[in-house]
Amino acid sequence: MRLDKWLKVSRLIKRRTVAQMACDQNRVYVNDRPAKSSLTLKDGDLVHLELGSRAVTVKVITVPTGSVPAQDASSLYEMIEEIKRQAEVLEWLEE
Repeated sequence: MRLDKWLKVSRLIKRRTVAQMACDQNRVYVNDRPAKSSLTLKDGDLVHLELGSRAVTVKVITVPTGSVPAQDASSLYEMIEEIKRQAEVLEWLEE
């Protein structure tokens, strides 16, 4: 399964187009390498996401063949690390 589709099915990112944009902006890493949205995921891969003030690292447990019910989405991965940073204040707002 493609990386962008897996991110959507696993509910780590809500929409596939957002997952594609994150990959294009080098915010998604698979096994410590920047990943394109078309990368085929395998069981055991480490996926790292940098989204806004949140950074998440997960281990892929299962790559499904189709869609997955929402209550089963978290069974597709194992959470390794989740970092929540303070949202950065933009310089032009500090007037």
